[in-house]
Amino acid sequence: MKLRRAGPADIAAIMAIERGPGFENFVGRSSHAQHEEMLASPRYRYFVGLGPHDDALAFAILRDFDDPHGNLYLKRFVVARPGEGLGAAFLRVLLEWVFAHTSTHRFYLDRFAHNERAQRLYEKFGFTRDGVLREAYLGPDGQRRDLTLMALTRREWEASAKAVNGPA
Repeated sequence: MKLRRAGPADIAAIMAIERGPGFENFVGRSSHAQHEEMLASPRYRYFVGLGPHDDALAFAILRDFDDPHGNLYLKRFVVARPGEGLGAAFLRVLLEWVFAHTSTHRFYLDRFAHNERAQRLYEKFGFTRDGVLREAYLGPDGQRRDLTLMALTRREWEASAKAVNGPA
C-alpha cells in the first residue's frame, strides 16, 4: 500500500470510508466542515492509503504535531474493507513515515474498548495498553463507551524493526 498526504480534495473519499456500514460502532466521524478545519490546522495531518489503482482504501488523521514532549496522537485510523489485511499494510507504512519523518517519541491512540480487531492489529505492531478512559465517548446512539489507550514508543518501534530486518 502506498501512503500519500491527503488534502481537501480527499474529504469526500475520507467521509465515505468513515461512514461504511456499521463503522459508527468502531470509529468516529467528522462533518465536512470539521475535516476542512482539521486539514487547515498545522496540528493535524491527514494521510490516505492508496491501492494499486491509486484509489483511497484507508485514511488516518494524526494530531499534535506541536506537542513539545514528542507525543503524536492517532486520532482516526480507518480502512474501507476490514478483514482483508488493509489495516496491517496501512499501519505499517504509516508507522514507517511517522518514525522516519518526525521526532515523535510516543505514538498513541485510543480505541473503543470493544474493538478487539483493532486491539489485535495494534498489538501486532508493538502497541501496549496504557489504560482505560471509562465512559469517555458518547456514541451516536446515546450510549457511553470506554476507550482503551495504547501507545508505541520510538525505542519499541526501533527494536521491532531490528528484530524484523536484522542489525544495521
